[in-house]
Amino acid sequence: MLAVAGYLVVQYVTGGGRGPGCKVVSAKGDGATYEFTPEQAVNAATITAVGTARDLPERAVTIALATALQESTLRNIDYGDRDSLGLFQQRPSQGWGTPEEIMDPVYSAEKFYEGLEEVPGYTRLPLTVAAQKVQRSGFPQAYAKHEPDAALLAAALTGRSAATLTCQGRPGATRASGTEAVQAALARDFGRDLLQPAGAEVDDGAKPTPSASAPDVTVEPDGRTLSLPVDDARDGAAGGSRRAGARGWQLAHWAVANASELRIQRVSYAGRVWVAGTTDSTWRQDDAKGSGKPAGGPDAVRITTGR
Repeated sequence: MLAVAGYLVVQYVTGGGRGPGCKVVSAKGDGATYEFTPEQAVNAATITAVGTARDLPERAVTIALATALQESTLRNIDYGDRDSLGLFQQRPSQGWGTPEEIMDPVYSAEKFYEGLEEVPGYTRLPLTVAAQKVQRSGFPQAYAKHEPDAALLAAALTGRSAATLTCQGRPGATRASGTEAVQAALARDFGRDLLQPAGAEVDDGAKPTPSASAPDVTVEPDGRTLSLPVDDARDGAAGGSRRAGARGWQLAHWAVANASELRIQRVSYAGRVWVAGTTDSTWRQDDAKGSGKPAGGPDAVRITTGR
């Protein structure tokens, strides 16, 4: 146990062998930041996508991210205390699932949210209390210290904070690349209805109502750019609980978080663009031809891959 704990501390402090590479900043102008690795970014984006696909509030995502930061430093590890595994250190012997299931980030996130939804009034509880009711950890106060970082990640990855998450996007993919791989990863994390106006709510108000059909996802003529139409007006009008553009920024930030894994080179949305490999990896004004809102249609998140 001490060896595992020591290893996790070192990995957390150093960011692992690949270095931080990603950064999220506060939209409040208070200077708060959190730096993390591409591996952590992929897992954080998956945890968030699973939560929004369940129509859970942003608070649920914050609790889940803080829990995973404490349990695994947002790494899908295949070891832990006794038979604990994965992002949330869930134990097969305690009924969380088979080892293979628990090592699937989507499955493990789903199981955590299932447990959280059974906690009465979890959005009003202190984070450490809500997390502990799901995890039953031997260190119940440990989750609290991760709340500031988890809140920054949740604000960006749910799309509430625009243009606040960046990565260097260094090549090093372990998954397949290309537009088909991006579509498969989106469907895995968000579900098949990823373009419906669902998602983490800014508050605990009414949930948005999905439309009858989602806009078409298209591959642009270059064969490398995936266009994901997002109806911002529809999102903003949905029950008053999601501001316009949140869905688009969630998808854009998801793409940046997955840039190294899926060899994504460029992401654009709402007149802003992120390009892999730039020195500061910031979101800049997008002056490229064809960017912006198509005539008569919704805004689109455009994801350009390496091939």
